[in-house]
Amino acid sequence: MVIIVPPLAMLVLQVLFYQVVGVIEGSDDPMSATITPLKFLAVNLSIGAAGVLAILLLAWTAGVPWRSLISSPRAFDARRLARYLTGAALLVGAGIGLGALVAPDAPGWTAFGVTGTTIAILVIMLLTTPVQSAGEELMFRSAALPAAASWVRAVRPALVVGLVVSSLAFAVVHGSTDPWLFGYYVVFGVCAGLMAIISRGIEAPVAFHIANNVLATTVNTLMADGEAFPLDRSTDTGDASLLIIAAVDIGMVLFVWLRERRAGATS
Repeated sequence: MVIIVPPLAMLVLQVLFYQVVGVIEGSDDPMSATITPLKFLAVNLSIGAAGVLAILLLAWTAGVPWRSLISSPRAFDARRLARYLTGAALLVGAGIGLGALVAPDAPGWTAFGVTGTTIAILVIMLLTTPVQSAGEELMFRSAALPAAASWVRAVRPALVVGLVVSSLAFAVVHGSTDPWLFGYYVVFGVCAGLMAIISRGIEAPVAFHIANNVLATTVNTLMADGEAFPLDRSTDTGDASLLIIAAVDIGMVLFVWLRERRAGATS
């Protein structure tokens, strides 16, 4: 229930929100892949709500305090979030820059442009992408990972099961039929799960998810020639350039491991 219900709720909310947006915008195809400002808002809010639902479901079904699903045994630490956000921004920015140099055609950019649509998307991004990123981490790392891990009694096999199931669920929910993209989402899910396990909390994966989504959305929006950018995850939309971004994910895991190891030695 914890693994399946929240993503289904997210999907239902997105479809409902898209229909409302279609009426407001007068669109003939509200389910199209083009991300307008209002559709972007609908996506972010539906994911944030699904994340909260996942935490509440697991806390209720497992009889555990919801705070223990955010970080355990320590308390949530906003300073950790800020530190990891800084490191993640540097890593993701470097990855996007390297990707633009090595494979300039891969992101699907057209031309730089700033219009009212551009500004609206950027404002909504700044206000709600942290909610969306935190929602996905709550759904898959705070809820799905321990829920799946509970199927196995031994600790290490349980962690493997939790990582595999939650990462596959994360990839499936993104709805890509392209093997490169699907594989990248699996890598992202595994790396985010490792960050949570290593740091015993959700601050690191949330920080990385926010930095990744904010920077990628900013660049994609500015390079869409002032128009709403398409979100196409169909077959043949990914390529080997995603290995650069996957390397950034792995680099973030290493960064978290080194920082937590140093913090443990200091304390």
